[in-house]
Amino acid sequence: MNTDYLNKIATLLNDARPGLHAVHKLEFRNCFGAVAGYVDGHIFISCGKFGVALRLPRETLGKLFQEKDVLHLKYFPKGHIKKEYAVIPKRILDDRGRFEEFLDRSIQYALSVIF
Repeated sequence: MNTDYLNKIATLLNDARPGLHAVHKLEFRNCFGAVAGYVDGHIFISCGKFGVALRLPRETLGKLFQEKDVLHLKYFPKGHIKKEYAVIPKRILDDRGRFEEFLDRSIQYALSVIF
């Protein structure tokens, strides 16, 4: 597992939601060369060469993609687009309140999805 990616996710989560692991089972796994974060067995965050991506509901993604620096997630340059994910730009990651809002939506969405 790439420790840089793991440390990036762990730091973001610990800063934003330090008690998350006390309420939910939090795991990290390899995912196409990236590191994915799971809450109670459901993927909600990913970190790799692309940066940090959150899994979000369609309506949230629609609004986010209107911002020019928010990108679709692709694990590989010629790979398919992961439709439920947005790569979050640094300006949002640095805006603690905004990032926490999207993180909470991501966690709630991941926990509500039935496979």
